[in-house]
Amino acid sequence: MMANLFSSFDPSTNWNTSINWTSTILGMMIIPVSYWMIPSRNLILWNKIISILHKEFKTLIGPKIKGSTLMFISLFSLILFNNFLGLFPYIFTSTSHMVLTLSLALPLWLSFMLFGWINNTIHMFAHLVPQGTPPVLMPFMVCIETISNIIRPGTLAIRLSANMIAGHLLMTLLGNTGSMMSMMMINLLLITQILLLVLESAVAIIQSYVFAVLSTLYSSEVN
Repeated sequence: MMANLFSSFDPSTNWNTSINWTSTILGMMIIPVSYWMIPSRNLILWNKIISILHKEFKTLIGPKIKGSTLMFISLFSLILFNNFLGLFPYIFTSTSHMVLTLSLALPLWLSFMLFGWINNTIHMFAHLVPQGTPPVLMPFMVCIETISNIIRPGTLAIRLSANMIAGHLLMTLLGNTGSMMSMMMINLLLITQILLLVLESAVAIIQSYVFAVLSTLYSSEVN
């Protein structure tokens, strides 16, 4: 019996090893071979999504850094794969853990900060005081902007993991009550679970997009 409800999301197996973390690369294994070999509808659809994301990220970043959209599109694809895989039964949702989300957000933020403070020091100092701030409020604004800069990787990681675990937790709670319900209530429960699954599919797309867009916005500030 599990010690608490959240332990159902722990990456543990019967062999006391974190084999469930292999779900982060499981998405690459279930892609059909025809996707890579011949032009198909799946490939055309994915290329269309990538081209739209490329144009949007390029607008946010600007023309200064070449090829940087590839990194953010890859980040979007990785998170999207892991979010969707977590909706399948008995597959560990790796993006619901801070270990993965923070290891994605922290190196990105740290590299942006190092690049900005080393190459554009004056520009980074100017970001600490928004334009039009009264002189009296400038010290407070510097403190507020510094704190908001420091907590950025934490907010990125917590937003993704909390949104992914919330829906899964609700579906788990509702699913555990099925054995105690009547036939009519089970039918209602199935409809509710299907609606929640559709909602979680939308959340999986939105959260991966939000993570990638916010990372892009943070990188555009250091140029």
